[in-house]
Amino acid sequence: MKNVIGLSLLALTIVTSSCVSKKKYVELEGQYNDTRTTLQKTQVEKEAIEAKYAAIEERVANYNQKIQSLSTTNSELKLNSLQKYDNVVLSNKDKEQMKKALANVNQQELAAAKTLQDSMNLIVSYNLKKNLDNTLIADGEEDDIQVDIDNTVVMITISDKLLFNSGSYRVNPKANNLLERLANVINSEPALEVMVEGHTDAQTVKNGASVKDNWDLSVERSTAVIRTLQDKYGVSPEKLIAAGRSSYHPLTENDTKEGRAVNRRTRIVILPNLDKFLALLSAN
Repeated sequence: MKNVIGLSLLALTIVTSSCVSKKKYVELEGQYNDTRTTLQKTQVEKEAIEAKYAAIEERVANYNQKIQSLSTTNSELKLNSLQKYDNVVLSNKDKEQMKKALANVNQQELAAAKTLQDSMNLIVSYNLKKNLDNTLIADGEEDDIQVDIDNTVVMITISDKLLFNSGSYRVNPKANNLLERLANVINSEPALEVMVEGHTDAQTVKNGASVKDNWDLSVERSTAVIRTLQDKYGVSPEKLIAAGRSSYHPLTENDTKEGRAVNRRTRIVILPNLDKFLALLSAN
């Protein structure tokens, strides 16, 4: 465009400074006027495009602001709808702590949460999964330990042969490494309780044994594991629950040697503790 204008001006200069025909002068003057008109039109179009672009940018910024506002409002509404549980109401400080923790959990699962306990369970479950990952089961123990996570409840099943000798409730020293790793997981998350369940097969306890029956044996095994976790590895006793289930919750039939071996097990159930969780929020 500048070149065209320059040529036009040059042409006019030549016309005014030299002898040219009137026809040629009129022709050059017409080209100059056309060029100037085109330039003005282009400038107007440019300004119109810039105005449209600025309007679009403003609309996008407004939309982003609305989305952010809606997201924040939705988060607040979600937290406010969850804040009451029985007679417990979250303070503003607790809500801020909850919001930070909830930002890490699965957002689809959070959307399905209906109570404060549901949300708290998601937070504790997230922390447990993070600490359980590749830390609990050592090489060679894959067949003796099974970890299942059902929603927010973690269930760890340990075979009888890893923890106890036949008919005994004394913890086998070869289980120490496992129990130490388990204690580390339990200690990593304060807001939970741990129930240790003893399970036996259906065979009758032999005469002369140090226990009366399978009820007795299952309870003794459960408390033996709890004492080890507490005394040897520093798990707080307030977090521990002992349960004996005898032979009445078998995983399979008891009429084969292999089936009985499966049924003889210790199950450790890790449960989130709401009251402890709320106390921790208030303390932070």
